[in-house]
Amino acid sequence: MNENDDKTSGKSPAPFAQTYFHGTKADLKVGDSIQPGFNSNFGQRKNAKYIFLTATLDAAIWGAELSLGEGRERIYLVEPTGAIEDDPDLTDKKFPGNPTKSYRSTHPFKVVGEVNTWEGHSSEQIKEMKDALDRLKEQGINSLNDE
Repeated sequence: MNENDDKTSGKSPAPFAQTYFHGTKADLKVGDSIQPGFNSNFGQRKNAKYIFLTATLDAAIWGAELSLGEGRERIYLVEPTGAIEDDPDLTDKKFPGNPTKSYRSTHPFKVVGEVNTWEGHSSEQIKEMKDALDRLKEQGINSLNDE
């Protein structure tokens, strides 16, 4: 250890803050807020009670690729402004644990950056995912976030 380490200040090094992502086709800027109350991109596509974020880039990529709209697929770095909880569609109610590290909130997220370089899924993977979501819909299996 260096003599000038934090033992003289009484402070210990802080861990890195968790990074969260939000995938969408919305055109946002740093400082903008993402808020509930707009039409959902998933489930019954009704007025969204929750907004979603994830700690994995892959889940954010899926969010961008599957979202509604004609805009460019985007992935934003976001900070929650209030409590977040596990997304029940992707956690213990359907899968053990939270493998995609997907969360939801009724509180806004602040956009703090954008991931400009990322590689999306193949068109075949996207078609397979959309077909699987359509099959769930046909079976009457709705998003737990629509409840």
